Amino acid sequence: MIHQRSANKYHSAGLWTNTCCSHPRKGESVVDAGQRRLMEEMGFTTQLTELIHFTYICKMENGLFEHEFDHVLVGYYDGSPKVNLEEVSDWRWENLDDIQSQLATNPEHYTRWLPIALQKLQPFLVGY
Repeated sequence: MIHQRSANKYHSAGLWTNTCCSHPRKGESVVDAGQRRLMEEMGFTTQLTELIHFTYICKMENGLFEHEFDHVLVGYYDGSPKVNLEEVSDWRWENLDDIQSQLATNPEHYTRWLPIALQKLQPFLVGY
């Protein structure tokens, strides 16, 4: 599942990306933060497991620089989300080959961190 960020986001507005993003609150585990934001953004929850983490630095379209240490969590869900329109404007199910093909031909439609995350996840996503 990928989603399109709301047009109201302060950066990467309207771009397609991973299902949700979060920053843990003080004392909150990464997995708990992921489950909280999954409910807040997509309207569902599921068991999440952290697979990888990575650091990236990039200049965003509004002049902001991001320097983040990202944790990538995965879970399984086969329903239809009830998206929070302040966070998400659209969503869809995609297989990995289709996402990678679209990233190669239209990278401007996707967040800067998505191709980095997918590259790091590649060994875990065989068959998706």
